[in-house]
Amino acid sequence: GIDPALEPQVTDLAAESLHGLKALEPGEFRVILGSELARQLGVQAGDTVTLIAPSGQVTPAGVLPRLKQMTVAGTFSSGHYEYDSTLVLMAHQDAERIFRLEGPTGVRLKLKDLHEAPEVAQQLARSLSGHLLIRDWTQQNKTWFAAVQLEKRMMFIILTLIVAVAAFNLVSTLVMTVTDKRADIAILRTLGASPQSIMGIFVVQGAMVGVIGTLAGLLLGLAIAFNIDVIVPAIERLLHTTFLPQDIYLISRMPSDPQSSDIVPIAVISLILAFVATLYPSWRASRVNPAEALRYE
Repeated sequence: GIDPALEPQVTDLAAESLHGLKALEPGEFRVILGSELARQLGVQAGDTVTLIAPSGQVTPAGVLPRLKQMTVAGTFSSGHYEYDSTLVLMAHQDAERIFRLEGPTGVRLKLKDLHEAPEVAQQLARSLSGHLLIRDWTQQNKTWFAAVQLEKRMMFIILTLIVAVAAFNLVSTLVMTVTDKRADIAILRTLGASPQSIMGIFVVQGAMVGVIGTLAGLLLGLAIAFNIDVIVPAIERLLHTTFLPQDIYLISRMPSDPQSSDIVPIAVISLILAFVATLYPSWRASRVNPAEALRYE
């Protein structure tokens, strides 16, 4: 049971069915069904469905379930299979009559910053009295939330290893450059260049490669992340396949929410590893013996 006038302020479930929300008038016994549930039942707006209430009437023949004919006012699609296949919305007054409730049994709050939910829940628990159950979204989906946190940590480790492999490639590239430029390095040494200045040249070269590569990766990654809702459907249509079947992954689209707390550490590690990767090749360049390098030139 919901308050149709207030529901859009706390959830986006029925954002696509605002007309249906307006039709949820008390006493009319209308419902809004999840799109997957409506598909399974084979109904659409204007059709009727039979709602069976678990609290029935006790008769000499046993407990008879309470049945109520409801009119489908519309459907909603949240992109979450669990909601779209199981959830039914109706006016809370109708729900109270059907399920024999004395009033609302719960209140839902929506915060501007979802990360403040645990703290707000604790404050409400301290300030409110009575037998109340207060839960935030991290507690309602505790297992799923923990799995996502673990996945983020593993992705950080994997990305760090990928950057480390790229740093080894940078090492090999600079070593080959030093080998190829031995004669040039020797000439610079004979002209008075110090080993430190030779080392600095290759450190700057490697660092520039690292900075350019990191910036290019960031720009490309952010471009893909901000347009993932367009890119993935286009690839699915091109390949005639579905990357995220709803009945398996519970979601129908790939969500993307780039956060600086996720991006900055990887970028910083990339720059640090790129700098470290330049030290050995630069040191080898500074150790080139001019006489030996120019012997066969």
